[in-house]
Amino acid sequence: MYAVIVIGGKQYRVQEGDTITVEKLPQQVGESVLFDEVLLVQSDSDTRIGLPTVEGARVTGVVTAQGKAKKIIVFTYKPKKNVRRKRGHRQPFTKLTVQKIEG
Repeated sequence: MYAVIVIGGKQYRVQEGDTITVEKLPQQVGESVLFDEVLLVQSDSDTRIGLPTVEGARVTGVVTAQGKAKKIIVFTYKPKKNVRRKRGHRQPFTKLTVQKIEG
């Protein structure tokens, strides 16, 4: 059984037991998260596609980690003008483990 859910404007295909990395969520490590915006639920017997979401379908997960991604360097310059700017950026993320798909 798997589902397609929306988290932070992005779509993720998840199964029970999967660990996914998503945009930063406000929950602390160990807290449970409930996602109601389920676009599709596929089980052994049938497929339910939402218009736009599947009614009554929910995905439950647990926050396993909060962190920051590797640093990327943002370097901009203007040729022949001696204008240069070098900055780094680390995108925050949340790691989730999917526990249950109800649909």
